[in-house]
Amino acid sequence: MKKAFTMAEVLVTLGIIGIVSAMTVPTFLQNHQRKSYVTQIHKIYNEMQQAALQYMTNRNAVNLIEAGLITDINAVDTFMKTYFRVIKECGENPVDNGCVAQGYKKLTGKTITPFNVSVDYRSYVIASGAVIALFNEGDHLQVHVDINGQKGPNIAGRDLFAFHVYKNGVIDDFVSGAILPPLTREQREDSYNKWCNSSSAIWYGCLGKLINDNWEMTY
Repeated sequence: MKKAFTMAEVLVTLGIIGIVSAMTVPTFLQNHQRKSYVTQIHKIYNEMQQAALQYMTNRNAVNLIEAGLITDINAVDTFMKTYFRVIKECGENPVDNGCVAQGYKKLTGKTITPFNVSVDYRSYVIASGAVIALFNEGDHLQVHVDINGQKGPNIAGRDLFAFHVYKNGVIDDFVSGAILPPLTREQREDSYNKWCNSSSAIWYGCLGKLINDNWEMTY
């Protein structure tokens, strides 16, 4: 006589599989999405780093201030079009020009307006679909990146990041004071706690956390 599962046993087994799947699949998808975000911002970070150093080398300059990139906003246009495949120029207002989302939030849920900057601003959509916005801030170039444009989740530390291109050509997060990167682990961690993962309207510090954690989104 052949043995077989009863209908009740099959239904119980399927029920258990369903429960386990419901518990594990969302976590798997979330982890996969986070890895995708990290891969994209890491790629832009590397490309920007290489481009900044190449820009300085090509002009035989000791730093990016001498090279003109940090002091002349018009040089940003040449920089972006030389080292990135720009498919759309979004000008000084990427929000109104339909390049980025209308609203953004922090990890804590606080609403922020990262692309409404009252300065001479340049922004571009590159071939990957990411939006890169840049403006001069004295001794460094501030860069805002939305890795997927208008698509969600539109959260700083997920698909939205900020970093600075310093005069020595090194890219890192931001800390207060006249400090040249690379930043220390402690400085990046402090920026993360003070700005990225806080109720502050400032949203720096998320990129530094990724660098500290070997490009893993542990937060």
